[in-house]
Amino acid sequence: MKVYFAASIRGGRADISIYKQLIAYLSNNHEVLTEHIGDDSIIASGEVERTDKAIRDRDIQWIEEWDVMVAETTNPSLGVGYELAYAEHIGKPVIIIHRTNQSQLSAMIAGTDYFDSIYYYEEIKDAIGILEAQLGKEE
Repeated sequence: MKVYFAASIRGGRADISIYKQLIAYLSNNHEVLTEHIGDDSIIASGEVERTDKAIRDRDIQWIEEWDVMVAETTNPSLGVGYELAYAEHIGKPVIIIHRTNQSQLSAMIAGTDYFDSIYYYEEIKDAIGILEAQLGKEE
């Protein structure tokens, strides 16, 4: 299964250690198209070697290729919001995970009927348990 992992880059990198752990779990069981989200060298200014248009075009192509999006939404991000709206627009399945002890999920996401797989967690082990239950493991 191809997974598009969405999480904040320009919105802030405070949760990169969580992203790395989630990507590691997902990569052990699925193909993750966006492993770079967990790359320490990518700072809040983003992928400086690519133009904004190149990033957008690449990410849209990947969104169209994947089977499911996993979006970590704790750190608000305009880019993740755009990716979620695009996934809704093309009818791709989405799993949203959000840490309840850090922030409140945007009403624009929580209030959208399309996003019916929203899960809240407090610790990384809980998030991994959610992903395992929702995605299973590829054989």
